[in-house]
Amino acid sequence: MRGIYTPVTKIRRQVFAAIAKMAYEGGDYASRVEEIPFEIIPGEVANYRDSVFKERAIIGERLRLAIGLPLYPVDQPSPISRDVEESAIAEKVYDPPLVNVIPFACDACEPKAFMVTDNCRGCLAHPCVSVCPVNAVYMKDGKSHIDKEKCVRCGRCREACPYEAIVKYDRPCAAACGVDAIESDELGRAKINYDKCVSCGMCLVNCPFGAIADKTQIFQLIHAIKEGDEVIAEIAPAFVGQFGPLATPEKIKEAIKALGFADVVEVALGADLGAVEEAHHYVNKVVKGDDPFIGTSCCPSWSVMAKTKFPEIAHCISGELTPMVATARIIKKEHPKSRIVFIGPCAAKKLEASRKSVRSDVDFVITFEELMGMFVAKGIEFGDLEDDGRLDDATAAGRGYSVAGGVADAICNAVHDLYPDVDVKIDRAEGLKECQKMLKLAQAGKRDGYLLEGMACPGGCIGGAGTLMPIKKAVTAVTKFQKEADEKLATKSAYMSELNLMDDKK
Repeated sequence: MRGIYTPVTKIRRQVFAAIAKMAYEGGDYASRVEEIPFEIIPGEVANYRDSVFKERAIIGERLRLAIGLPLYPVDQPSPISRDVEESAIAEKVYDPPLVNVIPFACDACEPKAFMVTDNCRGCLAHPCVSVCPVNAVYMKDGKSHIDKEKCVRCGRCREACPYEAIVKYDRPCAAACGVDAIESDELGRAKINYDKCVSCGMCLVNCPFGAIADKTQIFQLIHAIKEGDEVIAEIAPAFVGQFGPLATPEKIKEAIKALGFADVVEVALGADLGAVEEAHHYVNKVVKGDDPFIGTSCCPSWSVMAKTKFPEIAHCISGELTPMVATARIIKKEHPKSRIVFIGPCAAKKLEASRKSVRSDVDFVITFEELMGMFVAKGIEFGDLEDDGRLDDATAAGRGYSVAGGVADAICNAVHDLYPDVDVKIDRAEGLKECQKMLKLAQAGKRDGYLLEGMACPGGCIGGAGTLMPIKKAVTAVTKFQKEADEKLATKSAYMSELNLMDDKK
């Protein structure tokens, strides 16, 4: 469903825009938030579910999450407005968990199973019956059938069918989860095992029922802007192209400033610094044999997964500051009293900004989709904006961090520039399942001497849970933006004098 505008996409964006508009306009939040479900779902005829009341109840839960508030048990009184007034502050509101399943929105999809379709011809051979190791496949009324009580989901029947009449299906949320964190509650509905979850957000953008949502910070961010704070946006490299053909990088900068931000800085400049630091790390630690390999650090979901599932090699995942944090440090150096907002494609960055092991200097994190809600709330049209003020903070290398392979390329090219005689061995993976396969090879000693790039999302950051456009179009937009950079190599960044900030890990 990625890159397709569906009713689920529409509802998500309506909720973000409604919360942003409410925050900008102010007033009696308790009464206003109770009215929003009726604005989004008008009338008395259901459009998406079996009941208009259920539709509005789901909208209500999504509104609470969009304000940063928790879900309440269905069997308890839970007005949407509870704690909304108290959340109208200029500070981040976050009550874990980040990613939530709205139970009554879940359709209780059956977990992994095999099903015989109408393609079954009732053939004489019926190899599906012959290959089943537990006699779960049988013939009835001239067609194959599967006894789900007996089936062990081995898939042999599907492989044997000459008509491809047997299909495998899985919960879309579970299929998208790379760490097997989607389980079932007592009613068969999806629930998240938070001991496994790394908050990549793939489940929330792959649920066709819109039953999974993450918490946002746009409500509190807008209050910080309204209070007159110096709020500076740092925008992730994946932003180009995300807001439509009229939204050039320059117009996006002007649009963000029209929301009340004081300035906009490319996170790619922090990526440049990170590429140089990890280039030095590769040569001084990996090439010299102190570490068997180095894993890149910019993707928080990949990093957390690697350190959690592979503790024996966790020390090989780079400890360098991520581009988000490095850029925030640079901004804070020049504007110590500013509030920093990371705008990006990633749900997991919301947790990275809050972790205590590394001072992030980031006050708020919002996604591109949430930013679009703010644009809608303020009535901003890109066609009305001027291309004033060029974005020229970063090199082509840093801008390429958003695309799978771009991080490794930036580091590799930095190594070649700084250490011309050193060759770099690279392996990379997209999606957490593939990342785990790569790490198993590394754990077995089959990736010694390598630079490993891990990306939790397909396509890299441009496939993140908070993005707005198809991956292929995003790749084209990022590539074009890279070509517009004055400098190509991370080592040529105008911010190389700030490398000392990368040493301050606390």
